Amino acid sequence: MSNSYEKRLLRVISYIHDNPGGDLSLDTLADVAAMSRFHWHRVFTGMMGKTAAQVTREIRMHRAACWLVQQDWSVADIAARVGYPNVGSFTRVFGEEFGLSPVAFRNRGDLTGSLPEPHEGDYPMYPVDVETHPDRPLAALHHKGSYLEIGEQFQKAGTIIAARGMLPAMRGMVGLYYDDPTSVPEPELRSLAGVLLADGTEVPDVMEDVTADGGRFAVLHFTGPYAGLKAAYDYLYGKYIPEHGLELRDAPAMEIYLNGPQDTPPDELKTEVCAPIV
Repeated sequence: MSNSYEKRLLRVISYIHDNPGGDLSLDTLADVAAMSRFHWHRVFTGMMGKTAAQVTREIRMHRAACWLVQQDWSVADIAARVGYPNVGSFTRVFGEEFGLSPVAFRNRGDLTGSLPEPHEGDYPMYPVDVETHPDRPLAALHHKGSYLEIGEQFQKAGTIIAARGMLPAMRGMVGLYYDDPTSVPEPELRSLAGVLLADGTEVPDVMEDVTADGGRFAVLHFTGPYAGLKAAYDYLYGKYIPEHGLELRDAPAMEIYLNGPQDTPPDELKTEVCAPIV
């Protein structure tokens, strides 16, 4: 697939992320892509596997979910900031995406960074295994800033793979999280969005060839929306690892995504949360 089309798709993805409350109509996105509106939607859908409207909605709802927990803005204000001047419409769409109303989601407050702040208290139980993993070569894009915003890099990584006709070689996605958000300022947090490719597949020139080191991990098996991962991390780091006398080693936390939101309902998403241990 032409590198020109790949660049246009990436430009559009960035524009949606940067302007969630703006005019994201097909005509506007066609202008951003510098393509005829008569052909733009067909090209986007054919290359991405979903419509521009679906991608726009996903990005807007994720941004809203972040703001509901991070900010004290009213629901009406957040709705407007993601392009929904009608609160009723926003509430309906948000509920379809997350299975909760915006108010209930905010009250639960469980969409936080990927690394938890240990605390005393009760924890839900999750299945955990100690496993030895091989090294994982990744085609990667780096992210700096809030872990909650790494989704843009995952989306761009998937766009590059799709635009280059490499989807048959894709074996999954892996996230690496290098810093502790309780001790590192949010703008300086480092993370990585990686695509696991079949052996022998050449890494696209616009992505970095990175190896996720293997070794022993305490692996928590999580099923459900990514918004619930905070509780999973709390259990893994705050209860399971201390109670089992495991020693953490100096390596980043890793998330392995066994499926993805593009074709899986939120309640059926499967994530392996991997804490590196000695």
